[in-house]
Amino acid sequence: MRKWFKRISLFVIVLIVLGILTSLLARLPVGDRVAVIKIRGAIIEPDRIVERIQRAKEDNSVKALVLRVDSPGGSVGASQEIYRALEDFKTSGKPLIVSMGNVAASGGYYISAPADLIFANPGTITGSIGVIVQHTEVKDLLEKLGIKTTSIKTGKFKDTLSPFRELSPEEKEYLQNTIKDAYEQFLQAILKYRSKKIPEEKLREIADGRVFTGKIAKELGLVDELGNLQDAINKARQMAGVPQARVFYMEERRGILRRLMEEDFQGFSYPFMLYYLMK
Repeated sequence: MRKWFKRISLFVIVLIVLGILTSLLARLPVGDRVAVIKIRGAIIEPDRIVERIQRAKEDNSVKALVLRVDSPGGSVGASQEIYRALEDFKTSGKPLIVSMGNVAASGGYYISAPADLIFANPGTITGSIGVIVQHTEVKDLLEKLGIKTTSIKTGKFKDTLSPFRELSPEEKEYLQNTIKDAYEQFLQAILKYRSKKIPEEKLREIADGRVFTGKIAKELGLVDELGNLQDAINKARQMAGVPQARVFYMEERRGILRRLMEEDFQGFSYPFMLYYLMK
């Protein structure tokens, strides 16, 4: 029992020492870096992305930021959260470059708009500038099954988009006005940074929900250059004046124990540790 306790104590001490060393190393100069933040999938929960953007702004070793976007879009509010965080990042004076991957459409394009330069592959799918609200009605199906529903509500619009009934003409007008406002916000967000590259009249003409390849998007002025992630990184180095800067992929912050298990103890599996401690 005493032998087992000593091993546990030794393991804890090692973790503490490694934690202290990691903290000290984190304070040492790391040289110039270009940060890369990846945004994948639907844009719904922006908090972690916003936190990384803020870290890139405050980190003096980060001289430029490359946002790698591979997203079909998401909610308006979440896209605006990231858009605003990128606007705040730009106050640092550091270059902001977007690299579009397979797809950067709708909200994916929304968050790309503040960039100093937007790179896309020739076959990237982008655009889809617009706002949509969908309504699915199952009233007739429920009636065939003998199921009835009743809504007790405080206002006439409280159960708008309920699948259990048709939309009234008044509700359709109300929803149309709502998405029209969100649509105008989308257009103005683009024009704020790209009005010299695509005139408002042209933007409104093509902002009808259609998608474009990266090649066509460049011709229209929606993107600036054709190229991949490495091209965007090289351009970020050039714009920041740090040709030898290292690339730094910013990921979610993890606790010291998790980092130690995943990085510092690579190849040192949990079963082996348990066996060592308990034998």
